[in-house]
Amino acid sequence: MIIRETSWDDPDAIALRDAQRAEIAERYGTPDSEPGVAPSAADISVFFVVFDDDGAAIGCGGLRQLDDTEAEIKRMFVQPESRGTGASTAILERLEQEGRVRGLGRLVLETGNRQPDAIRFYQRQGYTRIPNFGYYVDSAISLCFAKPLIADDPAGDVACEGCE
Repeated sequence: MIIRETSWDDPDAIALRDAQRAEIAERYGTPDSEPGVAPSAADISVFFVVFDDDGAAIGCGGLRQLDDTEAEIKRMFVQPESRGTGASTAILERLEQEGRVRGLGRLVLETGNRQPDAIRFYQRQGYTRIPNFGYYVDSAISLCFAKPLIADDPAGDVACEGCE
């Protein structure tokens, strides 16, 4: 597996994001289930694509910097036929590494209540439920998670009271 930083407008990045949006639309029964403003080239600070050994683009993920200490994971996706290969973990670890390089204290993310596979994955990777933030505060379908990137960052350990 090879992970490359790509531009938001890279053809492989576009194809993967389109596949991700199609899968989400099918799960939620609507083409636009995203709360808030969709990510764009203007607000994604870094985007990565993972390629299999044959050079096929199989997954992606990016960071939307929220402030000097925090970024949100956006458009994390791996093609269904490549799930279970370690691609998701590789992308997530690369995003976390990038966050540390940028001096961020934690990463946050939102996923939906109809994505139990994503929820399990993030929890296995050390992400904990937090109160919904930003665009997701009033979203009934959103579940938000965070992971501190700095071991002694108390802000990364804020748990969500009442979260399952």
